[in-house]
Amino acid sequence: MSLPLDHPLTSGLTADSQVIKAYQGIRTSYKPVWMMRQAGRSLPEYRSIRRGIPMLESCLRPEMAAEITLQPVRRHKVDAAIFFSDIVIPLRLAGVDVDIVSGIGPVLDHPVHTRQDLNNLKELDINALAPITQAIKIVIAELGSTPLIGFGGAPFTLASYLIEGAPSRDLPITRSLMKNDPQLWHDILSWVSRTTSTFIRAQIMAGASALQLFDSWAGKLSPDEYSTFAAPHSKSVMSSLSDLPVPRVHFGTKTGSMLMQMRDVGATVMGIDSDTPLDVANEILGGKIPLQGNIDPERLSGSWEDLKLHVTDVLKRGSFAPAHVVNLGHGVPPDTDPELLTRMVAFIHGD
Repeated sequence: MSLPLDHPLTSGLTADSQVIKAYQGIRTSYKPVWMMRQAGRSLPEYRSIRRGIPMLESCLRPEMAAEITLQPVRRHKVDAAIFFSDIVIPLRLAGVDVDIVSGIGPVLDHPVHTRQDLNNLKELDINALAPITQAIKIVIAELGSTPLIGFGGAPFTLASYLIEGAPSRDLPITRSLMKNDPQLWHDILSWVSRTTSTFIRAQIMAGASALQLFDSWAGKLSPDEYSTFAAPHSKSVMSSLSDLPVPRVHFGTKTGSMLMQMRDVGATVMGIDSDTPLDVANEILGGKIPLQGNIDPERLSGSWEDLKLHVTDVLKRGSFAPAHVVNLGHGVPPDTDPELLTRMVAFIHGD
């Protein structure tokens, strides 16, 4: 499928941006940088606009979601914006009774445990995504040549919330279902795959210039488990979006042992967490795919001199890859000093 004529990539507005070039494997004049969860709950302007507004509601107010998306670009001068939303938003818009509970995370009143539970789920209607596309239109109008990155949760991670009913360290119900009813497991993940694919496609068609698929919990699986229970469904998402001419970034945490498997689901860029040095990741991946990462978020609480040394090391290790987009190895901690982030971005840019 072609992108709309007014899409920033089609018009050429973002096609020559540093991030898009790097995602395409082209070495850029300077290392582009953006930060996952880049508002990161660390900006005072973010906390001000969110005050008293529940998380998922803030994601579904187009003007608010757009403003939060734009804040880090204005403040830190990063090279791309990441759309402000949540990976469970497509579940909510499909009719799932999910909410974000402070201090816990996504919580469902009625988790999916049985075939009947699955049958009760509805397909995500594209019309329900109007708040998402409206927000992106607002963002695109202000970003100009700075690309917007759309995103979605990988099926395994989303399904773990859907099945457990809340974040879980050991995923006992998920593991039981994988073992005792693999057919139901795969059918649930097929529904999740369709849902997150619809969510991501809407973001791209509305103006996002790249996509990132997050698999926050894949690191809880062994490589064999990942191949059997997760990879086919992540591949389904990537395949369903492969007709769209945008870079496809895949990122997981604690997934150093399965980087090649994650690449092979259809990624064109690999996001690397803080546990795997970029030169090691590049070697594992055969030196053939652009990398994104992987500043350790924990270093953001230390001194500037220590952070500068760490960032310098990340830049050096990233230079072995075909191209490198600088990012964190996970999200911005909420207590991070915004001035430190601005200073770090300027240092990466060579300013």
